[in-house]
Amino acid sequence: MIENLQIRKNKTHSIDRKHPWIFSGAIASEVEHLNDGDIVNVCDHKNNTIAKGHFQHATISVRILTFLDEDIDQAFFDRKIGNAIKSRRKQQLFREDNNICRLVHGEGDGLPGLIIDFYNGVAVIQCHSIGMYASIELISNALKAWLKKELIAVYSKSSDTLPERVNPLDKYLYGTCKTPHIAMENGVKINIDWVTGQKTGFFIDQRENRFLLAKYSKGKKILNTFCYSGGFSLLALKNGAELVHSLDSSKKAIALVDENIQLNNFGDKHQSIVADAMHYIKDLPEDYDVIVLDPPAFAKHRNKRHQAIQGYKRLNAHTIRQIKPGGIIFTFSCSQVVDKILFNHTIAAAAIESGRNVRILEQLHQPSDHPISSFHPEGEYLKGLVIQVD
Repeated sequence: MIENLQIRKNKTHSIDRKHPWIFSGAIASEVEHLNDGDIVNVCDHKNNTIAKGHFQHATISVRILTFLDEDIDQAFFDRKIGNAIKSRRKQQLFREDNNICRLVHGEGDGLPGLIIDFYNGVAVIQCHSIGMYASIELISNALKAWLKKELIAVYSKSSDTLPERVNPLDKYLYGTCKTPHIAMENGVKINIDWVTGQKTGFFIDQRENRFLLAKYSKGKKILNTFCYSGGFSLLALKNGAELVHSLDSSKKAIALVDENIQLNNFGDKHQSIVADAMHYIKDLPEDYDVIVLDPPAFAKHRNKRHQAIQGYKRLNAHTIRQIKPGGIIFTFSCSQVVDKILFNHTIAAAAIESGRNVRILEQLHQPSDHPISSFHPEGEYLKGLVIQVD
């Protein structure tokens, strides 16, 4: 039997606007007897059901799955995941030269708490809610039904995203596949390792921005900082860069870069550097034409936002100060608590501090397979700029 969860009288406004999160302070009912992952009926103060979702003992207490009177069963997941896959097919992300994409992007696809990435036949599921983890077999069944022969394996990887009390296990739910596994992004080969790699194995959200770098690459010297497995470097080299340096503080990341460079036979125009980007960029040894700044999130919580802004400002000010006249900088933030307006202001402050004139050429964001629900603006986390320094 599904429990009713009553919301306080003055706390239903966000639900009326179809926001998919309900915070613990909005709940009037007793919740101690509920289990993490339970499906609950969300009710207004008159006990009218207004939504249905996964409950969890956490700040975000309910992630809403539907505002309709429907069961959360196999048919539900079949429909939702099917719609998401059909959307990616319409975006032409399943191509001979591209078999990497995000199949499901949480709230943007109406499945809050669920991420599914696809790498040349392998679907990697990452759950950010206990309810989604409890539904993992239904999710895997839906993937098998929709992808059929295109699907080699389904891997569950949620040990880093769920509370330890759940004891989440990373394992294959269907099939198996040796890692690293070669997949293709816009014509370059990439080794993907979802077992030991960060997140689900690769940062898909920069795909279109990596492709855009091609426009600025021919005959240019490029520095790719915080490079991880070298995605930006590979696209630059494929599109005629004269020289690319890939920099990361992690030796493990640089090993991944070198493997990908070798896989694509790009070694004669590439050099890997193990160094701290913030220090390295203060005194550049090369006269680079293009510099990519793609750091990890400097803040994951609002109380760290000011600290993050100062970090972005320092990094960009050093880079603006160092780059040659006419040089191009691709600069990004994936910190959700730093919105695009604040990020733009931070880059402007960095330009003022560096004493150089900066023009914005392009404004960048996450790709179409990372959709943003119009009811959940928090889903817009990746923002970036292409700037030119006079």
